[in-house]
Amino acid sequence: MLIFKILRRPEWDAFRAAGQTAGAPVDLADGYIHFSTAAQVAETAAKHFAEESDLVLLAVEADALGDALKWEPSRGGALFPHLYRELRMADVTWDKSLPLGATGHIFPEGVL
Repeated sequence: MLIFKILRRPEWDAFRAAGQTAGAPVDLADGYIHFSTAAQVAETAAKHFAEESDLVLLAVEADALGDALKWEPSRGGALFPHLYRELRMADVTWDKSLPLGATGHIFPEGVL
């Protein structure tokens, strides 16, 4: 199962340069890296990145993260995947631009 992480372009550039990341500022503040499932990622984009256009969507295979990935309740009791270790470039299955269109973010085909 793929899970998804949205990063701003500078966060993505820093991640690629370092080969690993502890996440975005919200992840650092919370002590884990926030992910979303395919069913959750559009709402995540709308809620936390509504006016941002230069975003990158990362796909990660959940099973490959092992015990460091925890499923915890968040919005309305829904379970969200949270990673309790740094994310490594080797964990990333693919990355794609996540542009902002007239009615919201434009997700790659097959994600939603």
